[in-house]
Amino acid sequence: MRLTTRTNLAMRVLMVCAVNSGRLVRKFEIAQSCNASENHLAQVINLLSTHGFIHTIRGRAGGLKLARSPEEISVGDVMRAFERGLPVTECFSPETNTCPLIEACLFRDALREALNAFYRVLDGYTLASLTQDNVPLAQILQLCAPRMTSACGARG
Repeated sequence: MRLTTRTNLAMRVLMVCAVNSGRLVRKFEIAQSCNASENHLAQVINLLSTHGFIHTIRGRAGGLKLARSPEEISVGDVMRAFERGLPVTECFSPETNTCPLIEACLFRDALREALNAFYRVLDGYTLASLTQDNVPLAQILQLCAPRMTSACGARG
């Protein structure tokens, strides 16, 4: 299975918010720290907000933050929110399926079982389990406090 760029960016946004939980995070900061385009991030941020993972605050002093604690955000839930509409293969989509083997093929059952196992494993991980006590990640994603850029001069 290959995850979409949007799903990958969603996890990056959530990790940045978790690592920087004491402040509002701005889109351009996430773009810089995660090597992502602000246009892609805008779509991802909108979906994360729609699904209740983050709160967004508009305006000059705005930004975003987690809507729930990192312990309450399951990686599996995030993946489902972003990947749900994408069939693993055409036989998973009744609207577009053209496979002539649909009535006899057991491959579909194997894929369904594998997909369920995939989500079951991801459900065992939370945003907290990915970010808490993860010093190398914090060093990469820790943002400077607003208007205190001199304190982060060493980061570049």
